[in-house]
Amino acid sequence: MSSHAMMRMIFLVVFLGWLTIWVMLPTKLYKYTWRPKLDSKLNSTYYAAQGTNLLLFSFPMMFIAAFGCAYLHFQKKSRASNSKSSGAVAFLKRPVLVMAPLGIVSALDLIFSAMFVALMIWSLANYLYVSFGHLHMDGVGEKIWQAKFRSVSLRLGYIGNICWAFLFFPVTRASSLLPLVGLTSESSIKYHIWLGHVSNILFVAHTIGFIIYWAMTDQMAEMIEWSRTYVSNVAGVIAIVIAIPMWVTSMPRFRRKMFEVFFYTHHLYLVYIVFYVLHVGDTYFCMILPGIFLFLIDRFLRFLQSRHRARLLSARVLPCGVVELNFCKAPGLYYNPTSVLFVNVPRISKLQWHPFTIASNCNTEQDKLSVIIKSEGSWSQKLYQEISSSNLDHLEISTEGPYGPLSDHFLRHESLVLVCGGSGITPFISIIQEIIFQSQKPDFKVPRVVMICAFKHSADLAMLDLLLPISGTPAQICQLQLQIEAYITSEKDQPNADTHEPLQTIWFKPSPLDSPISATLGPNNWLWLGAVISSSFIMFLLLLSIVTGYYIYPIDHNTEKIYHFSYRALWDMFLVCACIFVVSSLVFLWRKKQNAWEINQIQNTEVPTPTTSPGSWFCGADRELESLPHQSLVQATKVHFGSRPDLKKILFDIKESDVGVLACGPRKMRHEVAKICASGLADNLQFEYISFTL
Repeated sequence: MSSHAMMRMIFLVVFLGWLTIWVMLPTKLYKYTWRPKLDSKLNSTYYAAQGTNLLLFSFPMMFIAAFGCAYLHFQKKSRASNSKSSGAVAFLKRPVLVMAPLGIVSALDLIFSAMFVALMIWSLANYLYVSFGHLHMDGVGEKIWQAKFRSVSLRLGYIGNICWAFLFFPVTRASSLLPLVGLTSESSIKYHIWLGHVSNILFVAHTIGFIIYWAMTDQMAEMIEWSRTYVSNVAGVIAIVIAIPMWVTSMPRFRRKMFEVFFYTHHLYLVYIVFYVLHVGDTYFCMILPGIFLFLIDRFLRFLQSRHRARLLSARVLPCGVVELNFCKAPGLYYNPTSVLFVNVPRISKLQWHPFTIASNCNTEQDKLSVIIKSEGSWSQKLYQEISSSNLDHLEISTEGPYGPLSDHFLRHESLVLVCGGSGITPFISIIQEIIFQSQKPDFKVPRVVMICAFKHSADLAMLDLLLPISGTPAQICQLQLQIEAYITSEKDQPNADTHEPLQTIWFKPSPLDSPISATLGPNNWLWLGAVISSSFIMFLLLLSIVTGYYIYPIDHNTEKIYHFSYRALWDMFLVCACIFVVSSLVFLWRKKQNAWEINQIQNTEVPTPTTSPGSWFCGADRELESLPHQSLVQATKVHFGSRPDLKKILFDIKESDVGVLACGPRKMRHEVAKICASGLADNLQFEYISFTL
């Protein structure tokens, strides 16, 4: 067994052990047999009642996260193993259900969902079984059915806590946990959405249940109680008051129509977390700590990275409402195709960050990074107008990322079908450029590539020119088995070439405050991230033991007072934030200093641009003046006016035994492609969609 397989086996055993604890948590065996024995050995002077939960619930996932970073660092050097591992789970990633509002659901999604639903049902059933067997009567005159109603309401909150144990893992962009199971933060964002909906339903039911119970038993004053020795009810009320607007604005229709309201409202999550932890207390906080801890590390490192302005070299404004931003990047920055970069333009909005797929390839363009932005929403329209209509000589832009898959698994297919609509072509540009680069290797088998593009207007054909690298050796595209079927849906006739506007290129002056885009912690990002995770968690444990043993414990045992229940939770949150802040800042500043010499080596570079409008190449312009790569691209392209692609016929006509089907673009188009691949009528189709939405 190889070292990689051994590490994965260890991670699997630890993870299954962690899940087993969650399964056993609501049972009578755990509550009356296991827990007392564990508490007697683990709840020491230095950790009090948190000792058991820190060991059982926090340590396993922090162990996987820290050592998973080291595993990913060394696995990155073994590209072959990545491709094999992704091929092994290809069957599980095939779509089996396509419907609103769930979107495209794969077999892997169903397995994860079924296991989680089973865990919730099992937990609720056991909680109620144990509770009803030892029913606690709260107050004089309380009826048995009222006590059971209170118990059900309380246990619904317990089930919501299970959701919170997993809630933050999918939105931790630089997570080491997601790649270990073949996921990215973009592909797993739907898990965060699902968990958020389920947890909010449970917490609302938990809150309404207790309000009804207090009304029935004439205890409405309990609603605003902040107990010194037990759970703070008012903190829970405040938490749910914050959660409801976050939940409502995250609904699909609301989010699409009023994205900015959703965006700003969702930033209340920090206040929500604070009052949630104050409500559940320090002991329960340790049960959900790994997800929050890792998310805060990722969020703070992203904050540090975003404080630096990225060096913008140039912008190409295409006549179809598209702008291509070309940044300078550190030569050591590596990313795979379909990776994304988050962009912030303070001139437009200081708070809004938008993800864009990286169009350039780090192998063919080692010192440049490009993203393509189509003016569709209000933010992108303002950016397009700002660049195209003003005489800018410098534009301040901050970036976060890149984030993306760890492997170029699409290269394993015998044939590739790339289905895109509008700006959905962007991720496929990086894929084709990667194939161009890999085709130069003597032992690489070049897959046949069929790209199906649907555009509204013929001016959108200009985006096809972006398939050619800005620099490097674009002539290699001649060696590809490339077939492009472009469909213009809103125009029935081919327009004259003279009607196409030329593209506009804007060059920006360098600023001493700008720097090339680089990995947050340098070339060995995974190793340093593992160091940050392990060091900050160990530091937290040490400081927590000092505070508990030398400050809280003496108050509880040497005085008549009992240390405030909520203050314990405040200490935990403060120590978590302090440790993450100190360790992350020190490592970030150290790595920044170490990488400064590399960044200083980067000289001013210029991006060669075409002298004619690319869209004219597909509309009857004089092709004799174009270069060989441009001629090859035109010859590979067939333009259909006034029609839409018959996706079912196109996909079924491809007879290779292993066909990778990737779709990116409008939801209706993605769902149509997914349904065709899920129909079972063609076993050779392997589907994978690229999108930030369901």
